[in-house]
Amino acid sequence: MLLELLRPFSFFLSILSLYPVLASAFFVPGARWEERLAMAWLRVTMAACICFSSGILYSLPEPHQAGAHSLPKEPLLSTLPVRMFFYAIGGMAMLFLLSWWLDTYYVPLLRRGCCRP
Repeated sequence: MLLELLRPFSFFLSILSLYPVLASAFFVPGARWEERLAMAWLRVTMAACICFSSGILYSLPEPHQAGAHSLPKEPLLSTLPVRMFFYAIGGMAMLFLLSWWLDTYYVPLLRRGCCRP
């Protein structure tokens, strides 16, 4: 009974833990990209801990099926919270690299006024 209540709560907590990673990577005005990356690493490790602990809850067998030699329902890396973490971090990393590239190579062209009519 308690396991069925903890699973959705931990999944919701893992979704909420990914939001500060996104916010620290993109939405800190006035910070340089290197500073944003350093701030995001701490939040990524915190989100990883939360998502992997939620994945452990999802991989536990049902209490009525638990025996002396019961195996997990599914491997830890294939649980929903862990897959969501990997997809979110991969997407955020791609967006971060794209925004870094645009800031380095495209925005200086706009500041010089070479692209304006």
